[in-house]
Amino acid sequence: QVQLIESGGGLVQAGGSLRLSCAASGRTFSSYYMGWFRQAPGKEREFVGVISRSGSTYSAESVKGRFTISRDNAKNLVYLQMNSLKPEDTGVYYCAVAESLSAPRTANGYDYWGQGTQVTVSS
Repeated sequence: QVQLIESGGGLVQAGGSLRLSCAASGRTFSSYYMGWFRQAPGKEREFVGVISRSGSTYSAESVKGRFTISRDNAKNLVYLQMNSLKPEDTGVYYCAVAESLSAPRTANGYDYWGQGTQVTVSS
């Protein structure tokens, strides 16, 4: 069982920045793939990005060049740095963990999820 707790969400103006954090339990954190997803009201959960065990990252086209994923294995933390935020980035942001991953963009591929943190970008 892995527990995930997201933090760092809030209200920000368009063009601003936020950094989300996700704290994970478990002694094998460094072996997990860590993903970020978001869900806007009335829409399906959407892939944002993922970071592998080795630190390689893969992001959705909609956030490339603006969002950066990183991890600190010593602290069991994964981060989502969000810059140049747009109103369409508004939603609940979730982190998720996978022990193995064949389809990183697919929510079903992840084993555990956090409760989410709200990000609201005003125009």
